[in-house]
Amino acid sequence: MIARLSSRYAMVVLLALAAIGVASPALPQTTEPSPAAMLLARQIVEIKGVKQMFDPVVRGVIEKAKNVFLQNNFMWEKDIDEIAVNMNRDFDPRANELIDATARIYASHFTEDELKSILTFYQSPLGQKMIVEEPKVMDQSMVNAASWADDLSVEVVNEMRAEMKKRGHDM
Repeated sequence: MIARLSSRYAMVVLLALAAIGVASPALPQTTEPSPAAMLLARQIVEIKGVKQMFDPVVRGVIEKAKNVFLQNNFMWEKDIDEIAVNMNRDFDPRANELIDATARIYASHFTEDELKSILTFYQSPLGQKMIVEEPKVMDQSMVNAASWADDLSVEVVNEMRAEMKKRGHDM
């Protein structure tokens, strides 16, 4: 299932979520989602395996902090490693905050009826297939997009070079 996400896909998703959060203006929320909408949204988030997608975030933050401290003094590695193990255990449940926030986002974008339909879809055989296949589709899409961007880059550089040559600049 989605637990088999490649780490690359998980990172892409996290970066995309971060980019969306930075690039999109905050949507004003006029009303708090109803408890029923939150329950449905939470079920959708759970069935889609969002927890497994966000699990690496806590470990990643701790690993990043660990590396910052190790830059100060690599002799602290044993102590920092022990502290990081304890922090991973202590902070791991904090990933649920992301799950709750994601459920709230779903509940703020969809009505209760829409959430029911979405949940029904993900519980169906096709929805289950979507959960399994979508990470593969996204991985292949990202590989394709990278290749496409590389090809476009060559075109852009060649075109820019030609335009600069027209203006008397030999590059």
